[in-house]
Amino acid sequence: MISFLNLKEINVRYKDEIAQAMQDTLESGWYVRGKQYHDFCREFAEYCGTRHAIGVGNGLDALELCLEALDLEVGDEVIVPANTYIATLLAVSRMGLRPVLVEPDPGTFNLSGRGLSDALSPKTRAILAVHLYGRLAEMQSICAFAQENELYVVEDCAQSHGAELNGTRAGNFGDVSAFSFYPGKNLGALGDGGAVVTNNSTLAAKVDMLSNYGSRQKYVNEAKGRNSRLDELQAAILRVKLKYLDEDNDRRRDIAKTYCDRITSNHVTLPEFPSDTATSVWHLFVVRTRNRELLAEHLKDRGVQTLVHYPIPPHKQAAYSELADLSMPVTEAIHDEVLSLPIDPTMSNEDVLRVCEAVNAFTS
Repeated sequence: MISFLNLKEINVRYKDEIAQAMQDTLESGWYVRGKQYHDFCREFAEYCGTRHAIGVGNGLDALELCLEALDLEVGDEVIVPANTYIATLLAVSRMGLRPVLVEPDPGTFNLSGRGLSDALSPKTRAILAVHLYGRLAEMQSICAFAQENELYVVEDCAQSHGAELNGTRAGNFGDVSAFSFYPGKNLGALGDGGAVVTNNSTLAAKVDMLSNYGSRQKYVNEAKGRNSRLDELQAAILRVKLKYLDEDNDRRRDIAKTYCDRITSNHVTLPEFPSDTATSVWHLFVVRTRNRELLAEHLKDRGVQTLVHYPIPPHKQAAYSELADLSMPVTEAIHDEVLSLPIDPTMSNEDVLRVCEAVNAFTS
């Protein structure tokens, strides 16, 4: 079976370096916000091209802390893409804010400048742009709209570590941005983890304070913060894997290019391959088909594992029953038709071609 994502193989490549990093952490005697944490934050900020990075507990906490740092008021509205993982909406709701859903661009599946005007109201305070599947949203038009209407911009970069638009990496377009280091991400920990990045020193200091019990000085608490700190051990592991992130992203691009060149079936629609001005990191390679269940079963029979990202749009989830009456035909069609093919940096060229052949053999 060709695995969708073989996390064991991905991480075993660095087992000696990871083991040494874990040993160094054990012997340091400092296990929360120590040297590994501070070094990783510095190195990740340098990688993203931002002035600041703050390691936090997970990607959802990162999103919430981004919004919390902006001093929005309960009931304020945040524009979000309808086509996203539910965590995007959860962060908005858990901060007492109201998510306002906008249909995605049908070509990129991402938020664009189109549709933002219709979602604007006197209560709109921010736009939360998601870089879905590893491709950046249309940040020039989104940021231009935000500036024109005096709105904050938050980037959800959970799937876009290292992605670029016109030479600028994810995390640099908005006021503040959130990353996840869930194990399956392009830069994945061996457990949960996340980060907030920003070029705004005031916002960085506030996120740092809010994530550490609302404290800048030990036992002095200026706000009702939370405990959301990137674990020292995970920081050490992420420092090892960060060194190889670009190499893995390049391999993902090679696989995606082969898929786009070699899959010729009329029964699937391939994702757009970005132009020279945009660099996707292909966190996922998602095709569309009206026969998803049949295609998935066909590929399984031929030894290819697939997944669905995502089967149910957020506004159709029981958690958001108040949004159930919304009509989002583009989003709903996407969620009915998408199927994710394996895209694992440890895949062999032979396995990649086997996936292409299996898809091309699908006839119904």
